[in-house]
Amino acid sequence: GSNSCAQSMSFQSSLSTSPETGVRKYMSTTRIAFIHALSPLHAGTGQSLGAVDLAIARERSTGMPYLPGSSIKGALRDKARQELGEKEVVKVFGPDTANASEHAGSVVFGDANLLLLPVRSIAGTFAWVTSPYLLSRYLRDLREAGKPADVDPKVFAMTDPAKVRVCKDSILVLKSQSPRVYFEDLDFAPEETADLSKVAASLEALKLANLAGRLCVVHDDVMSYLAQHAMDVVTRVSLDAETKTAKKGQLWTEESLPTESVLLSVLAATPSKKAGISATEAIDQLKKLFETSVQFGGKSTVGRGRCAVKLA
Repeated sequence: GSNSCAQSMSFQSSLSTSPETGVRKYMSTTRIAFIHALSPLHAGTGQSLGAVDLAIARERSTGMPYLPGSSIKGALRDKARQELGEKEVVKVFGPDTANASEHAGSVVFGDANLLLLPVRSIAGTFAWVTSPYLLSRYLRDLREAGKPADVDPKVFAMTDPAKVRVCKDSILVLKSQSPRVYFEDLDFAPEETADLSKVAASLEALKLANLAGRLCVVHDDVMSYLAQHAMDVVTRVSLDAETKTAKKGQLWTEESLPTESVLLSVLAATPSKKAGISATEAIDQLKKLFETSVQFGGKSTVGRGRCAVKLA
């Protein structure tokens, strides 16, 4: 996918000289952008082969939902036109299609991969669920951005799908003679994992209330099931203006990532002499756009896709 290509690129720029060795080296300009869905997020493909008419975009290899980097860039470019002005838009995002040969934009946008999926829970209302695979991708991206968490991905390896990893004093655990955690129609035996608190701490930029209390890790197979069946699916209808009844053939279903979902994207800024902007200035312009919510995906007129974006 395009995200794999983006992350495998050398996201580095800005030559500097080390005072200790006198060796010139590249300084990383990679940043992690966390995208927190404040309303259901519909990043669709416009078609579906399944039971849902308008399904969300999914990675072909894993089946996990994602937000395409092109969608992120397009939405931010749109917002920049209103808030920064056309001159800054060209510097950060590059010229319009007709003049694309002049120079490239100064920021590369990777796809936003799923990190935390909100799932209904009997205790604690809902849980932020992730899996060993999703965590390993997250920790890999942190290393790419030069902000590694002091966690070995191997500690989250799971062999028993009937168990769930939780932080100490998790609000998700129903305490009885046999403590259990219940998601949707699934139940698990809880297992406290100290390293999960370190992951919660690395997500502090999100400022999510009681993140550690709701954070948990399930087996990759369970995560695949939840990613397919814990989505927000609504039925939409188009009404006839005169009779106020459904138009013939105008009943359809739409799939969205649920509110409180968290995705992450790898961004890379590079200086552009032709555009007259440094990598730091490009990141600063993005920060201005992230001060208020951003609308991603489709269905904006019915409240879909309102997101908060935080740079790690």
